[in-house]
Amino acid sequence: MVYLVGAGPGDPGLLTLRGAEVLAKADLVLYDGLANSLLLRLTSGVCERTARTKVGSDKTVPQADINDRLIAEATAGKTVVRLKGGDPYIFGRGSEEAAALEAAGIPFEVVPGITAATAAGEYAGFSFTHRDIASAVAFVTGHEDPSRDASRLDYAALAAFPGTLVFYMGLGRIRNICEQLILEGKPPDTEAAVICKASLPNQKVVTSTLSDLPEAVEAAGLNPPSLIVVGECVSLRQGASWFEERPLFGQRIGITRPQHQCDIIANKITALSGQPVIMPLIEINPVDDAGLAVVDKTLQQLDQYQWLILTSVNGVAAFMQRLWGTGGDVRRLGHLKIAAIGSSTAKALEQHSLRADVVPDSFRAEALAAELAPLVEGQNVLWARANRGRDVLPNTLREAGANVTECVVYRNDDATEFSANVAELDWVGLSSPSIARQFAAMVKTHGLEPFHLNAKLATISPVTTAAAKEAGLIVDTEATTYTWDGIVEAIVDYVGEPRL
Repeated sequence: MVYLVGAGPGDPGLLTLRGAEVLAKADLVLYDGLANSLLLRLTSGVCERTARTKVGSDKTVPQADINDRLIAEATAGKTVVRLKGGDPYIFGRGSEEAAALEAAGIPFEVVPGITAATAAGEYAGFSFTHRDIASAVAFVTGHEDPSRDASRLDYAALAAFPGTLVFYMGLGRIRNICEQLILEGKPPDTEAAVICKASLPNQKVVTSTLSDLPEAVEAAGLNPPSLIVVGECVSLRQGASWFEERPLFGQRIGITRPQHQCDIIANKITALSGQPVIMPLIEINPVDDAGLAVVDKTLQQLDQYQWLILTSVNGVAAFMQRLWGTGGDVRRLGHLKIAAIGSSTAKALEQHSLRADVVPDSFRAEALAAELAPLVEGQNVLWARANRGRDVLPNTLREAGANVTECVVYRNDDATEFSANVAELDWVGLSSPSIARQFAAMVKTHGLEPFHLNAKLATISPVTTAAAKEAGLIVDTEATTYTWDGIVEAIVDYVGEPRL
């Protein structure tokens, strides 16, 4: 089966529910250069980029090769998603792919997407069919089939069209398009605009008159993908659009937490018109066989403990997964009191129908230790933890008279390479001392100087700030709530009112 899916104009939130549904069951995703790569988080299938136009050093893939690949993979029994920018049939080549599949007897489904013009107008603040100015809109290609001897566009008809004109893929021919419209009778002072990278955090909008638009676009340095809008609707735009007014518009923010925990915070950044860049600096891995034997032995002895401490979402996941894997369930924990370091860890426990007895107001080890110390004297305490971390919690509890057992239930390993170009980021979020130290080490390994980074740094807590500064980093802002939501809120505050 092959699904021809419209990925929408760029904002990953504009993918349809049906598009997300088929991505989730795909074995192979062939995505084009205009599809937002953040959408690939929705699939566990193999993903390959098949760009039709050359960008930098990326290779281009001929349309005929894409058609053949779709047929071959579906014939081999795979569920294939062809993920295309915008809508598959609106100035895309989805109809050609559908025809090739039909001829080969391959079942397929077309999943419509929001076409670029619709999103471009609304994200830029233009109403193409505002009832006071236009009763029609025309979508026009600015890039026709180069094999044709003559253009199919009737510029006389377009110049006389009683509504809004929207040209796709016309930036390279913008001067010719404007001149032809004027030559055929369109007034030179007609309002016109170019919308570049519509619905993305680096969206740019240039407005001018039809006669001056080519020069205005050149002066602004706009690049594809862009759309040209000609019509009175352009005059209704007043300042920045609703999308551009959001607090993180234009901000590229590196998310350094483990890959599988990025989705919620990436969606929050996107909702604020920011661009999330997933660049995990640590990897969450299972313990080795010897470590697993220790975990299993500890689980067999749970009746010896009065307290269970969990200090991360990953710790909850690893502990509960192994408990279930060894034949146990939450009934084995019924006699225990449970302490969680913060709200995120407490929520992870709630997913297993477990309610934490202790959650400190301040989400840090010192606060958890201070709250637990009066409660654990003479008691056996089990801490399910990572292979590394600070020792303030067990040390404090032992001083308070507790018998603390530390059980490593997962590994917290450093990444070795940046998965994003740090030089292109505006912000990097550092959510633990180990991540801060690893970021500093990787920056130095790549020959960069922390003092000359373009990106500003936001930390999750005073402890992380201290680790970052000790590693030679400059911290620009610090979360007051010690979560990733707190990091984003700190960046919003800084962008809105910069602090020294």
